[in-house]
Amino acid sequence: MRNGKTCVGAAVTFGDATATEALCNYLDFIWLDMEHVPYSLETVQAHIMATKGSSTAPIVRVAWNDPNIIKPVLDIGAAGVIAPMVCTAEEAARLVSACRYPPEGIRGFGPRRPANYGLSMTPDFCQEANASIFPIAQIEHATAVRNVDGILATNGLAAVMIGPFDLSGSLGYPAQPNHPKVREAIEHVIERANRANVVVGMGVTDDPDSLREWINKGVKLLFIPPDYMLLLKAAREYVEVIREQEKLRAQGKKA
Repeated sequence: MRNGKTCVGAAVTFGDATATEALCNYLDFIWLDMEHVPYSLETVQAHIMATKGSSTAPIVRVAWNDPNIIKPVLDIGAAGVIAPMVCTAEEAARLVSACRYPPEGIRGFGPRRPANYGLSMTPDFCQEANASIFPIAQIEHATAVRNVDGILATNGLAAVMIGPFDLSGSLGYPAQPNHPKVREAIEHVIERANRANVVVGMGVTDDPDSLREWINKGVKLLFIPPDYMLLLKAAREYVEVIREQEKLRAQGKKA
């Protein structure tokens, strides 16, 4: 991100942490979705531990922008937090504060894994932690679009991530992320983020043309389809080849 490069990641929803370990061979980050997936903290911690030794950052989307929910996620070693439904500058500031130790924030002290079980507990630990954690605000409501400049101006915010589906619903076009009005709102957020020099991310399809389009528009955090969709895509492609070959063989025999 600091070098202006595009970072690629995917949501992990499977309980087995081997999914994360395998994806670390390819991705810059994985994000564990505690908003919509029935994850326990123990399961999330196992996934975070599966990234150790790799160059893949574990990001967690929490269920809500609440310091009491964010704190334990950071204490098990998340590299960053995505907070859903951030609609105002005040809510963005609350997210950043929950991710920072005093005096920059309100994070309570109790790191276990992040401090290497006490072995890395130096006087500079809190300062280094404050500098390294990524607070990411999810822009997924019409109110957030109206307030986007204030959100982007929040000191300490690492990035914003656009949620096209929830955004489409709040604009009156549910489950229509490609509706012209929704696209207009998305492009407005991207343009304002680029102008403010704030990294902007978004979930994208696996269509090459779509990937190229959003990269060219300035999206720097690309969330490719989640684990289960990647699995189904690979399975579908194999099956389609096999069925097509069967069809050709049957036609040859009839001839």
